[in-house]
Amino acid sequence: MGFKRSEKRMAEIEVKLRAGMERNGIRGQVQDDIVRSITAFALYGFPESHAASFALLAYASAYLKCHYLAAFTCAMLNNQPMGFYSPAILIKDAQRHGLRVLPVDVTKSEWDCTLEGPCLRLGLRYARGLREEAARAILLARPFSSIDDLAFRVRELRKDELNRLAEIGALNSLDRVHRRDALWQTQRATLPVGPLLAPLEESGEPSPLAPMNTEERLHADYHGTGVTVGQHPMAYRRAEMNALGVTRAIDLARIPNGRLVRIAGAVIVRQRPGTAKGFVFMSMEDETGIMNAIVAPATFDRYKFVVLGERYLIIHGVLQNLDGVISVKAGRIEPLRAGAAPSSHNFH
Repeated sequence: MGFKRSEKRMAEIEVKLRAGMERNGIRGQVQDDIVRSITAFALYGFPESHAASFALLAYASAYLKCHYLAAFTCAMLNNQPMGFYSPAILIKDAQRHGLRVLPVDVTKSEWDCTLEGPCLRLGLRYARGLREEAARAILLARPFSSIDDLAFRVRELRKDELNRLAEIGALNSLDRVHRRDALWQTQRATLPVGPLLAPLEESGEPSPLAPMNTEERLHADYHGTGVTVGQHPMAYRRAEMNALGVTRAIDLARIPNGRLVRIAGAVIVRQRPGTAKGFVFMSMEDETGIMNAIVAPATFDRYKFVVLGERYLIIHGVLQNLDGVISVKAGRIEPLRAGAAPSSHNFH
């Protein structure tokens, strides 16, 4: 009775049902009442069973997130891809709720994400391009005295994998270096040498390379892991956004319904349901939370390439604050050149 179109299925087995009741002495009006009751339940049993299942899942998830945030987030990150939001969004939400997230580190990370006291440590699985075989070899060979030592003893590591670990800062703790120093050292460590010199660690001079700036680190994070454990990219633009009169996500709830507002952030969701008569629904994120925007068909046609092609947007529109459900009905949409961004969930 929990299947879709269960009324039809019940009709198909009604003959067998009645025959069985006849054999058990159930006849006449009583038999008719039983069949009528079961058929009636079949009309709403499917949506009711789904509603009950979703209610239980929502309650359990909310309970775990509230009382066991680190473990809940760790489990979510270790079971990707799944759900609606990308790991980058899950991490930023957890951080806004007070969780400290630690980066990938070859001296501390396991393959999966793990808990370190009250904190969450990203696993080596989040280093894009790093094979699990190579990651397991790192775990078996630890501890390391230097980047040279890592490169020499973990032969399973390819050059591109070592470079990736350097780019995302996963080698910084080995020699107390910054990312470009680590890249410099990985290049030196992977140069071919003879068997006589191979076991010798080379200290060498510090690299002549300047540390990555904020934008370069963000790009390396998103490109190399899909996430960043540092500040949200919009946090670095907040002074500029304040000068433009942009309202933060966290402040929208205090603005009366019907007011004109400006919002800005990274686009994390684009949806255009078939039943929405051409309306597009977008979710955008800044450092304080998530905002929802509604784009009418005419507005979408006017700004189609901006909506579909830009990772960050500024939207001017009317705030809709009804029964605690907050959204902005877009009137004008502009691109915001803000560099690196998390991946978005588009039209799925």
